[in-house]
Amino acid sequence: MNSRVPDPEDVDATFAAIVADLRAEGVGLIDDDVEAERAPARPEPAEPEKPAEPEKPAAEASWRGGGAPWEDTVLGDDPAGPGDDEHYVPPEPPPLPRPGKGAFVVLLFFVVGLLLLIVPGVIGVSTAVATPLGILALATAIALLLLRVKQGPPDGDGAQV
Repeated sequence: MNSRVPDPEDVDATFAAIVADLRAEGVGLIDDDVEAERAPARPEPAEPEKPAEPEKPAAEASWRGGGAPWEDTVLGDDPAGPGDDEHYVPPEPPPLPRPGKGAFVVLLFFVVGLLLLIVPGVIGVSTAVATPLGILALATAIALLLLRVKQGPPDGDGAQV
């Protein structure tokens, strides 16, 4: 290493000292033969080439060098041609299942609970009695609804939470 120690605050001098030490050790030096092999030979063109086409404005430039303008790529027809998916007709969805007695019980508890909380006078009950009954009816509806959810075996596809 160099015997002269530069000031640590002077970054340029420190860097120059490190580079000088590395060059003194021979790091980074290349033989002329190796450099001649690395440099590619470039033939000089006799005359400048003329462009075959006039340069396109930026709006008409090729999309990622593929040769097709952007509008044709995005808005044009499918380059693969019309496929079978243009004639795809989805199957009829399965019919909705018929609600059972349990669904009507849950719906009844839900409607009665909302009526007791919103307009207790329609049923003829005082507010002091209707509020706890309405909350209880809504809680019962939610509990029954959650109990009706089927916990079947996993399908095997997709994520589970």
